[in-house]
Order: sequence, then C-alpha cells, then structure tokens
Amino acid sequence: MLNRLFKLSENKTTVGTEVMAGSTTFMTMAYIIFVQPQVLSAAGMDIGSVMMATCIASAVGCVLMGLLANYPIGLAPGMGENFFFAYTIVVAMGVPWEKALGMVFLSGALFAILSIFKVRQMVINAVPNGLKQGIAVGIGLFITFIGLINAGIIERNPGAIVERGNFSEPAVLLALFGLLVVSVLLVRKIKGAILIGMLVTAFTGVISGVLEFKGLVSRPPSISPTFFKFDILGLFHWEYIVPILTLLYMDMFDTIGTLIGVTSQSGLMKDGKLPRASRALFADAAGTAVGAVCGTSTVTAYIESVSGVKVGGKTGLTAIVVAFFFIVAIFFYPLVQMISGGVVTQGGAILHPVTAPALIIVGSMMMWGLRKIEWDDYTEAIPAFLTIVAIPFTFSIADGIAFGFISYPILKLAAGRGREVSKLAYVLGILFVLRYIFL
Repeated sequence: MLNRLFKLSENKTTVGTEVMAGSTTFMTMAYIIFVQPQVLSAAGMDIGSVMMATCIASAVGCVLMGLLANYPIGLAPGMGENFFFAYTIVVAMGVPWEKALGMVFLSGALFAILSIFKVRQMVINAVPNGLKQGIAVGIGLFITFIGLINAGIIERNPGAIVERGNFSEPAVLLALFGLLVVSVLLVRKIKGAILIGMLVTAFTGVISGVLEFKGLVSRPPSISPTFFKFDILGLFHWEYIVPILTLLYMDMFDTIGTLIGVTSQSGLMKDGKLPRASRALFADAAGTAVGAVCGTSTVTAYIESVSGVKVGGKTGLTAIVVAFFFIVAIFFYPLVQMISGGVVTQGGAILHPVTAPALIIVGSMMMWGLRKIEWDDYTEAIPAFLTIVAIPFTFSIADGIAFGFISYPILKLAAGRGREVSKLAYVLGILFVLRYIFL
C-alpha cells in the first residue's frame, strides 16, 4: 500500500529509508517545538497552547505535503515569521494577538488562492533579488539580536541603549555554554545539532540548579486558550494591509526557496522545473490556515528537510514520519515548559538560556544571502543594505522591508533605470510611503 501511495519503487527508495529520513528531518527541526512557545509568549500567548498548536499545525502541514505533493519536506512555524508576528505586529504595532492570528489566516488563504491560480510567479518576479536576500539577512540579524538579549549576553536598558550583560549570572553562563555546545555539534556535522545542543544545555541547567526539572511526559496541555481565537472581522482597516501582505510574502519566498533547495538535492527537480509545485504550495498554505485556527504563526516548509534527503528520503512518506513525531511530541509538555520558560536573574530580568543559543545559531545560518547581493550595483546594494540594518535597528521587520521597497524604485529612477522596476514593486513602495504618512 505504501509503495503504491508514495511510489517508493519508482523513486528507488524503501520504507526503512523513508522512516530514517523522516526521523532525521524531525531531529533537525524539532527545536521549533521549544522555541515557538517562547517567541509567541512575548505576544502574551499561553505557552502550552502554542506548543499544541505548533505540533498539530506542523503535523497537518507535513501530512498534506506527503499526500498531495509526495515530497520529503517537513513543515512547521517559520523562524522569521514568528518574530514578525510577535515583535512587530503585536509588540511594536500594538495589535492584539487574536487579530494577528487573523492576519496569519488571511495570508494563508491568499497563498492558497495564488497557488491554485498560479499567480505566484508574477509575485516572485516582482521583488528584486537584492531585496529578497536583504530581507532574509535582516531577519537573521533580528533573530540573533533577540537571542543575544534572551541569553543575557547583551542588555537593553530603559534608554534603549545596548550594553554587555552580566557574565557572572549563572543563566548567562548557561546560555554561553549552550551556544558553544551547539556550535561544536554543527562543526562536527552532528545531525540534529540544535536540538541535541538544547537538550544538553537543559540537562546542564538542571544539574547546576539554574533550571528546575518539571518532569518529562504528561497529558497534553489544553489548546483552548488559543484555539479558534483568531479575529478576522476586526481586520477591515487599510492599516492592516501591509502586515498581511508581508506575512504572505515571507511565507511564499520561504516555501519556494525551500522547495527548490530540497528538490534539487533529492533529484526531484526535472529540467529546472518542479513537478506538483502547486500542490506543495497549497499544502503549505493550508498548514498556515490550520495553524492560525489552532493558535500559532505562519507554517512554512523547512530547509532542514535537506538533512532527511541526504540520508535517502525521496517521497512524501518522509513527511508523514515527521508528522508522526510532531504528534508524539505533544506528550512532552513538562520538558517544553522547562526549556521554553524563563529564568529570573538577580536583577529581575527574564532570560531564556536554553532557547537563546538556538536563535543565535539560526540567525547565523541566514547570513548566506549576503553573497548573492550585487554590491557593485548601488541601485541594488543600497536598498538591500537599508533593509538589512533597519530590521534589527528599528526592532521591526516591517520597517526594514519598507525601507527597501521605498528606496529601490527611487534609486532606479534616479539612475535612469526605472523600467527595471516591476509595477508591483512601485505599488508596494507607494503603499509603504502612505503607511508612514497616515499612521
């Protein structure tokens, strides 16, 4: 049955290989189970409920990817999208998290529509490569910045001045230890390095007395605090257009980039074309919509799926195995609670010494886009640079993207190269200008 459903023989793979690939992929992306509740708690959301929503939405997305597209790709709430949700939409813009979930749902619905009607290529081509790379790098710096703060390595005082943290604080020392462990595991090319590093750090925190052990398994926590709490009716105001489109953009490019990367590694891309691409994109969009209903941010395809491909994963059975492990994970809430929960320092600050190293490392992984920016062309380089620095310095992903989209068409016009700018890029630039004028 599995052979017929996933075409194992045709893809020259076996059930055993696919199970091993799915296990490997889950190990490399399971850190999101611990990180996501901590990130969304900044938006005032319940940790246990967010964990449940994360596992359920991830499992649904993986199952749809496996059954509809037959691709060995795991899905879960995206890093970057979760920070935009919590720190930009909720914290910076002051939008209630219920409305923010509504934005996630609408972005997922729009993504599904674009996937069905195959409009995605037009949208992709409308955004210049420099801005694509600049946004990814800027988000990486933002994630690293939050990780450094959560680790206590740097501190933001009431005057918003950043300074070095107190390295004599036990929680800070634990975070530094965790950063070293994860880095060494990555250098040694250990599969699941981030997850293993977090578990080693948590164990060290327990035996050193920095963390309190709360158990390993239990009944799953309640999902009711966030389930079906998304608010769409409250979004009928033009000021919400930009964050909704930003969520759509981030999900679309994350997913398409991952699909290209994973399928090229697995040999599933044929003559430069991606079979069943619309089905894969629809699975991602549906996962996002389910995540909004359950109570988590945008679900997207994970580039960590390459780890499963490298051990032989070639079909959707790999994704089904990943989904199985996400469901099993809901019984490990005490572990999630200990790892995601904060540690109060002597000065009253709340640090997250176990998850912070993961954020710093994930941020470093997003720096690769720097080499793809045309630094010799100032009409490309300056908008990309403004995007990169504005995201962490303004503490807002939306503002960083706005700087890029406003400056790009202006500089192209100034250079007499206005025809290189797509109509959609002009529209987005004007929308961002209007946003600053009227908000």
